[in-house]
Amino acid sequence: MNETLPDPYPVRRAGRVAGVVEPPGSKSISHRALNLALVGRRPATIENLLEAEDIAAFSDALERMGWRLERVSGGGVRVEPPSGGPPDGPVRLDCRSAGTLLRFLVASCAVTPGDWIVDGSPRLCERPIGPLLKALRRLGPSIDELGRPGCAPVRIRGGALAGGRVEIDAGESSQYVSALLMAGLRAEGPIQLLAPFLVSSPYVDTTLQVMADFGCSVGSGCAGGTREFRVEPHRPEAPGGRYRVAGDDSAAAYPAAASALCGGRVRLRGLAPASTQGDRAFLGILEQMGAAVRMTPQAIEVEGGGALEALDCDLSAMPDQVPTLAALAAFADGETTIRNVAHLRIKESDRLAATATELRRAGASVEELPDGLRIQGNPDLSAAPGSRRVAIDTYDDHRIAMSMALVGMRRGGLSIRHPEVVAKSYPGFWADLEGIAR
Repeated sequence: MNETLPDPYPVRRAGRVAGVVEPPGSKSISHRALNLALVGRRPATIENLLEAEDIAAFSDALERMGWRLERVSGGGVRVEPPSGGPPDGPVRLDCRSAGTLLRFLVASCAVTPGDWIVDGSPRLCERPIGPLLKALRRLGPSIDELGRPGCAPVRIRGGALAGGRVEIDAGESSQYVSALLMAGLRAEGPIQLLAPFLVSSPYVDTTLQVMADFGCSVGSGCAGGTREFRVEPHRPEAPGGRYRVAGDDSAAAYPAAASALCGGRVRLRGLAPASTQGDRAFLGILEQMGAAVRMTPQAIEVEGGGALEALDCDLSAMPDQVPTLAALAAFADGETTIRNVAHLRIKESDRLAATATELRRAGASVEELPDGLRIQGNPDLSAAPGSRRVAIDTYDDHRIAMSMALVGMRRGGLSIRHPEVVAKSYPGFWADLEGIAR
């Protein structure tokens, strides 16, 4: 579908929404399942694997590392580890623009015999990984930074990690902790990992759950505000060689938000009844704003139609939904403040600046804060009759495109430049959005 999309893409104004959406497999869990297969060097069939650009980048990296990948019927991939020894010479692994893949591969390559160069797009090579490199070096592997300090590309001579105690500053990204926890399974002894600063901690809980699904339990606790983990050496393996990826709560947030924003009811299918994915909590945000959320044995239903209430929110635990909440806040009754998300400035774009800029372009009143946004809601915000469409920039960032599409559904008169960027995480987004617009 993306090849035939007009650019800019005109978003259809929706008087209400109705229908059923089955979000794709979780991007977070897809990354973790592939990474645990890599760390364990065991074959696995991963069902409902997300088919999106970030996961395609991981698949390509595995093939460059000698793995064999084969699609299976019903949706999914069979991954088979290399049968021989390490490849000759340094092997370049292109993470493209996938930040999760970069962090996971840097740690996983450290426990995979071979000579690896982990690289990515120009923007990805600006995103920091210094704390992860520092922690890994304390555990033994040789890592050379080939570009700017603390960033990709890096060259790693992989083999094993030493056991021991290591502290990491995960104030920029929880992925540092997740990467070390999974790589630590192949260490020579137990690893005690301390994280005195940890953002987006629910993503670490998702890592722990997927590790448990692969037969690896991790000791976890908290003392004086510091998260502590103990990883014992263990070779992860999918139960029975098969693993099914749950639906993506992050992707589900967009049709759910469309219901709250435009009115009507959307049914979300394929999501786990109980989820460790941090963005499941976004449904609670929708309830606070005035939407109704109901859990049924078959689906999650979200229904809107009344006025939206402004909120004061700390979204440090679910930063990916900051642009989504900002889109809702533009039409809420009152002033919404989003706090404690300064780390959004090092995502695919500076998401705070991008969200503020594009919401203003759509006519909203937005103040950019050092660690968040302040948005003065206007329930009557709409395009003037006969006015020209406003073209929204997406900054090569899928979440800016998807959140501003929600604004267009309510306001009318918006077009999205480079709509194909949604393929990074949700290739079926435009079809799903069009399918529920009424």
